[in-house]
Amino acid sequence: MDTYGWGALGLLGDPTRRAIFELLARRPRSVGELAQQLPISRPAVSQHLRVLKDGGLVVDHAAGTRRIYHLNPDGLAAMRAYLDRVWDETLTAFQKAAEAAPADPESEQEQ
Repeated sequence: MDTYGWGALGLLGDPTRRAIFELLARRPRSVGELAQQLPISRPAVSQHLRVLKDGGLVVDHAAGTRRIYHLNPDGLAAMRAYLDRVWDETLTAFQKAAEAAPADPESEQEQ
């Protein structure tokens, strides 16, 4: 689960990687297209893409002499499954706490 799920969330903690991720969520792009939209160089974009790719959030394919990057559906599904699991655990814990709490805390104090 290191490459997907909770580990992928840490990759998005960097504002530049998050910006790249959000641009790729809109549509696939090349390094040059990404660099035009960001205040960083092409080599810097490539480094961030490598991190996102190694983390399972981005994949690429050849298109002539360029590489086109897009979000990895498997990586996104794993990250969503992790968030869904955490959310379900949180809701279950909240429900248990609510059921264990006295129905009317003021009436408990009066007794």
